[in-house]
Amino acid sequence: MSDIPMINLSNGTKMPILGLGVFQMSDEDAEQSVVTALQTGYRSIDTAASYGNEAAVGRGIRKSGVPRKEIFITSKMWIGNASYEKAKQAYQASLDKLRIDYLDLYLIHQPYGDIFGAWKALVELYEAGKVKAIGVSNFNGAKLTNFILTNRKVLDRDVVPMVNQIETHPFNQEVNTRKIMEEYGIVHEGWGPFAEGQHEIFTNEILSEIAKNHGKSIGQVVLRWHIQRGIVAIPKSTHKERIEENFNVFDFELSTGDMAKITKLDTGRPLVDHEDPIFVNRLFSRLG
Repeated sequence: MSDIPMINLSNGTKMPILGLGVFQMSDEDAEQSVVTALQTGYRSIDTAASYGNEAAVGRGIRKSGVPRKEIFITSKMWIGNASYEKAKQAYQASLDKLRIDYLDLYLIHQPYGDIFGAWKALVELYEAGKVKAIGVSNFNGAKLTNFILTNRKVLDRDVVPMVNQIETHPFNQEVNTRKIMEEYGIVHEGWGPFAEGQHEIFTNEILSEIAKNHGKSIGQVVLRWHIQRGIVAIPKSTHKERIEENFNVFDFELSTGDMAKITKLDTGRPLVDHEDPIFVNRLFSRLG
């Protein structure tokens, strides 16, 4: 059993603070990356219906030889299934593709479509014991607040998302949305921890200096920054050496000064603008 640190969700479920993301991976890459990650020590895999590689992820899990009960598996429901009627079908479709009996975490992938009907279905799945935890993804502070307050009226009970997975990296630290999550006890999970390679992150002078001082890579410093903020990180990589490097972040600690320097890198501007009507229209044009 891996000794990777865990973070407690509001319902007591334990989630590894570091996992492997498989966005935009081919089936072949997803399968092999999952095998490599699990054999390296990772115990969390993040996929989604819209990624189109759930079946490959499932094959990787089985091929790894790591028992299912030791692995925290996350998947997400796409906009096309964001309704009460379709959400449960989408959940079962993900299970069938992964060839598993339950998910550890199931997320509403985008804050659009009938998210309130979908959430009611997810709550029913959760209360029936078919999924260990439920949450949302890409909800900014305003959308998250509206979602929580409206659901208090839609449901006859108050079930708050346990996780919100949002774009998070040194150049987009989501400080304001994080305050809302902390208020409601929602765990912050960050996708795109390396800013998709933009902002010249791997040559940034501040990050380079910090990395040199610790004898680590910039990628390791960035992941350590996530971990010390209590943010679950899910870096993507298809390369064995990088997967192993990304996992080797538990033997050092950033100083208060290091953390302060990274704080100053925040631009407050995401790479993906979920408020852009053109982007939202593009989301609805995709099936999943």
